[in-house]
Amino acid sequence: MSEFVRIEPDTAPGVATVRLDRPPMNALSNAVGAELAGAAEELQARRDIRAAVLWGGPTIFAAGADVKEFRPGAADGDAGTPVSLPAALRQLERVPQVLVAAVNGYALGGGCELALAADFRVAAEDAVFGQPEILLGIIPGAGGTQRLPRLVGLSRAKEIVYTGRWVDAAEALAIGLADRVFPAAEVYERAVEMAGRFAAGPAALRHAKVAINGGFDLPLAEALELERAEFVAAFATEDARLGVQSFVDHGPGKAVFVGR
Repeated sequence: MSEFVRIEPDTAPGVATVRLDRPPMNALSNAVGAELAGAAEELQARRDIRAAVLWGGPTIFAAGADVKEFRPGAADGDAGTPVSLPAALRQLERVPQVLVAAVNGYALGGGCELALAADFRVAAEDAVFGQPEILLGIIPGAGGTQRLPRLVGLSRAKEIVYTGRWVDAAEALAIGLADRVFPAAEVYERAVEMAGRFAAGPAALRHAKVAINGGFDLPLAEALELERAEFVAAFATEDARLGVQSFVDHGPGKAVFVGR
């Protein structure tokens, strides 16, 4: 049974909450990383869950990796970042559901990297993002040096990582690190609303996610082949039949999808 990460189904129709709960700061220890990986595996197998909200609670998202587990100077592969976290975040990034991070309070270090693994980030007005690892004499090790530049651009990401400074919600929204900003008390509800809109969408969303995420780092020719394969797979779904027939009968935007 998971101690720090749990999946709460039925948050809304087709929506679950992936709840991170390790007081007081939701520090991302090896144990938390392993449980995040377990949550990703469960999501991968659940067809009744079509979107999910990743939430650390009303006061803090995650303030970073558990520094007590760091071993500076240890052999390569046995220091710096909890060993399970990079793989866990890669698994979360690849779940078929649309994943929305609801960010209250701090999302620093590994917490920022956790938010970056989601498809979208809904932030509180007082939320704070950052990659302060450089202030410890290390660097981000769970995707921060790679996902952050892809989201905000190379130069901005370098400045954030090189200085270790914090990014408030207004700046995060301006540079694309956050997608929406709301009062803190509304963040979770708003993230659930966003996830609900995707949960009501077609099975094609899963194929779009694979095509976009998988093709991003491929040469164009290979990425187009991946897109073609996912297009064919989406075209074979029941939702494609429903969507095309609805368009013919009623015009665009009126289809009711079943997620298959």
